Amino acid sequence: MSKTEKIIEKRRPGGALATRPLHFIWITDCSGSMAGDKIQSLNHAIREAIPAMQGVAQENPYANVLVRAVKFSDAAQWHLEQPTPVADFKWEDLDADGLTDMGRAMSLVAEQLKMPPMSDRALPPVLVLISDGQPTDDFEAGLAQLMALPWGKKAVRIGIAIGDDADHDVLQKFINHPDLKPLQANNAEQLVRYIRWVSTAVLKSASAPASQAKLQNVANVPIPPMPVVTITDAADVW
Repeated sequence: MSKTEKIIEKRRPGGALATRPLHFIWITDCSGSMAGDKIQSLNHAIREAIPAMQGVAQENPYANVLVRAVKFSDAAQWHLEQPTPVADFKWEDLDADGLTDMGRAMSLVAEQLKMPPMSDRALPPVLVLISDGQPTDDFEAGLAQLMALPWGKKAVRIGIAIGDDADHDVLQKFINHPDLKPLQANNAEQLVRYIRWVSTAVLKSASAPASQAKLQNVANVPIPPMPVVTITDAADVW
């Protein structure tokens, strides 16, 4: 268990025996094709979802929700490196430029899902991959590193495709679940709805005490129904 996790558990009602860390990681495409409205909409969507995300976490004292973010373009790096308690989570806007090194992003996340730094008491992490294009590096190798880890396999993996050029096959390989498909966001309104769903409904399911008992011998958290979002006539389409 990390130092951050130990400190948080001491603060929560019931102490260490009552709480388990849940790592929530945004994995965001910041390549040049995301420039303009797409990256602005992504920044807006995540900021708008934070209060609801914090509300869901407050409803369940049995899980310590810790948020991080990875960004990838010409390389991959942590946008928010420290596992941050959701109550303290703030979003710093992303900029877009460069290529789409998604494979490196997978490797970066994989390093943090090893034990240590992961705790054997953790709940399955939630990984959200958001992209509008195709990888320009070795995505298969990076994904293999992630899926070779127990916490990589057990993670709840959600993929959000931005615009028609997003590679659904790549996102589906990341999700690797027969009942889950990439969420297709074709405008800012759809993206806001999907980000909110991941930040609330999926997070609630992953952190609920009722789900924890079922997670002893299964790979994933039960996923709530995906939202159905249509495009209005007045909406700008990516």
